[in-house]
Amino acid sequence: MKKALGILVLTCLTTSAFANDNPIGFQSSTLPDPKNERPLEMVVWYPSTTNAAPQLFGDNPVFIGALAVPNAPPTAGEHPLVVLSHGYNGSWINQTWLASALAHKGYIVAAVNHPGSTSQDRSPQAAAQLWQRPADLSRAIDAVTAQPEKFGAVAKRQIAAVGHSLGGWTILEIAGARFDPDRFAQDCNAHPTLASCTVYQQMNPASTPASKAQLAADLSDKRVSTIVSLDLGLSRGMTDESLAALPVPTLVIAAGVPSEELPAQLESADLAKRLPQASKRYVEISDASHFSFMAVCKPGAVAMLEEDVKGDGIICGDGVGGRSRGVIQQQVTSEIDEFLKRSES
Repeated sequence: MKKALGILVLTCLTTSAFANDNPIGFQSSTLPDPKNERPLEMVVWYPSTTNAAPQLFGDNPVFIGALAVPNAPPTAGEHPLVVLSHGYNGSWINQTWLASALAHKGYIVAAVNHPGSTSQDRSPQAAAQLWQRPADLSRAIDAVTAQPEKFGAVAKRQIAAVGHSLGGWTILEIAGARFDPDRFAQDCNAHPTLASCTVYQQMNPASTPASKAQLAADLSDKRVSTIVSLDLGLSRGMTDESLAALPVPTLVIAAGVPSEELPAQLESADLAKRLPQASKRYVEISDASHFSFMAVCKPGAVAMLEEDVKGDGIICGDGVGGRSRGVIQQQVTSEIDEFLKRSES
């Protein structure tokens, strides 16, 4: 009873928080891909002028969702576009908080489920095609820019990519960074406990000469004008040369809570040191964990997760004695919004 009441109170708080805010729309679709047999689930949040009652989206037994109006008409005029890339075994639901917050600020936000590496789709064959992740974001950009009547018009040269964890690797690639499988394999010999090495071994994306070549290829999309990395992994496999020449402004946000598997100094901070000084910004949030960039957990979520798989309750954890996840995410949203606005000016 107490658990149900807590969920109801949180839902009501979420509802009231956005009741007087700028309304936003929400649409979901599946992008066909006959050539690669890789259908892509995409959701889009966007500014709207609707007066219709909103509904909860991205809400599940673990995470609190966000309010939007399904299939609402878009607001007139041009809007910057943000495409989101989730982490390994995640989904678009993980960054619902960010997508909805940015849509309220006037952005069109498209998020995809990368086949093979989502919580509901763990196909080893699809996950191993790591080089397809940047292409997934390009397909989302194609779909949104081609349908202004559905989502609103995308402003010229204002397309940003934001990625969490493995999604951070994805957005670096789409911006022009190049991955060297041999470099990464050697680095993992020196740092075998890093989560990025463990995940990479599970996916095994460089198992053949052909896949290795695809992984090392240029996967960039010149339409992307700014990128934001949220506590990324696999960055140590990026070449120094490609990072030093990265042509777009880059915001790197790191979780500052100590971690043996994803230490800021070996991942986000190391990446920031290798980026162009003039076009990068590095922010380390001391009370944020790697999972602070995922949606806020519901009361009772930890117990439910632990009952299902021992240890999974960690995804609801933030820094001990620090701020709540919701407050941390307000800071992250503000950092991203301010960086994108400066980059566009």
